Amino acid sequence: MSIFDNEEEYYMRQALGEARMAFDEGEIPVGAVIVCNGQIIARAHNNTERLHDVTAHAEMIAFTAATNTLGSKYLPDCTLYVTLEPCYMCAGAAGWTQIGRIVYGASDPKAGFGRVGRKLLHPKTKVEGGLLEEECVALMKDFFKSKRG
Repeated sequence: MSIFDNEEEYYMRQALGEARMAFDEGEIPVGAVIVCNGQIIARAHNNTERLHDVTAHAEMIAFTAATNTLGSKYLPDCTLYVTLEPCYMCAGAAGWTQIGRIVYGASDPKAGFGRVGRKLLHPKTKVEGGLLEEECVALMKDFFKSKRG
């Protein structure tokens, strides 16, 4: 039995849609949505290539959009749905936003924040991984396979 419900799968599918846009634009296919009170308040996908900006990760762009939408730099009542486990930079930013919850699809054993543990996050942030993991992993594998040609 999954710990996730259909509503959560819906939000992760929205993040996957963002990741597919990134894929189509030649970006590493990571997508994110931020949900607050049952509504998506931010959507983003990686834009590092297009913007020539190594910080233009899906999560970073989504944090900016969400905080602008709410008019607050803090997101304690929000959930970030992201297709790949956040990197150190994004986990650090998540910590500063005090986001209430992070749900990710695929783990990232090479660059995911899990390598250093939860200390990058706010102490109250809840984290769950593995939502639609197979689809998230498949999209990443397809992307890198297409790059190797």
